[in-house]
This record gives sequence, C-alpha cells and structure tokens, in this order.
Amino acid sequence: MAEEDTTNTKETTAPPEAAAEAVPAAAVATIPQPDPKKHWFWGLGRRKRSVARVRLKPGDGKFMINKREIKDYFPSERDRQLVVSALEATETTKRVDVHVNVCGGGTTGQAGAIVLGVGRALMAANPDYMQLLRDGGYLTRDSRKVERKKPGQPKARKRFQFSKR
Repeated sequence: MAEEDTTNTKETTAPPEAAAEAVPAAAVATIPQPDPKKHWFWGLGRRKRSVARVRLKPGDGKFMINKREIKDYFPSERDRQLVVSALEATETTKRVDVHVNVCGGGTTGQAGAIVLGVGRALMAANPDYMQLLRDGGYLTRDSRKVERKKPGQPKARKRFQFSKR
C-alpha cells in the first residue's frame, strides 16, 4: 500500500499582518490637512514657455485648470493622461482637489508644466511621496527650450543652400 507523507500539512500562506506590511508606505500615506493659514499645498511647474501654479488640498478628486474641467481644457487624451499621471502613481486621484492656473506656451508645454507642479505639490503635502515621484520622473524639470534663430540662416540649424561656384 502507498504511504502518504503527512509531515508538511501546513499551508505556507502569510498572515494578514504580513500582507499589510508588503504594501509600500507611500501607497497608504494620506494627504494631511494644510496649515489653516495657508489653506493649500502649492507647487510651481515650468516647461518651455509655460508656467503652471498648482494648488492642492484634500477633497473628492476635482481637477480644475483655469476654472475649467480637465476634459474641457485638454481635448487630447494624451495630455489628460500625462497631467493626472503623478496622482495615479501616488494613488491620490480621488483623494485630492487640484486647481491649476497655467499660462504661456502650447498644450504640450502646459501639460508638462502641470505635471511638474502637481508633483511638487504632492511632495509638499506628504514628503513620503518623494522617492515614488522622483522614480517616476515627476519632479524633474525638462529644461529643453526652442533654440534661437541665428543670423545668416533661415532657421536655428537650417542653412541656406550651398553653391560651390
């Protein structure tokens, strides 16, 4: 007859306490209430010629840009995804209200400026998010700008056609 080995009958599942510890601390961190004198957490972002001033406070997930909804301000899905990517990375999309004043540049530059501003505001609200935001590139300023036109050339790098004779 076949004998069964009954020495290892315990299942190797982790207790529920260990599962809670496996979640990174940044994922469960909350946004505290701002100082009563300040009312908001601020972040400033720049990209190309755009400047975005971002205000953030605990709320239900409203995202206003220049007093308009995000869907009305950015018709492109790519720009909308880019703008909320820092909130999705920190899992605070439905826990904070974001109000943005942005001016200058085009839609891509404004979206990049808002991303940097949101990242800085989240870091001001909760410093535990710093490593998560830095790893995602949400705290890095994109310093690329339009190159100036040079004299004797039609554009910044383009040259007039060369004639040997």
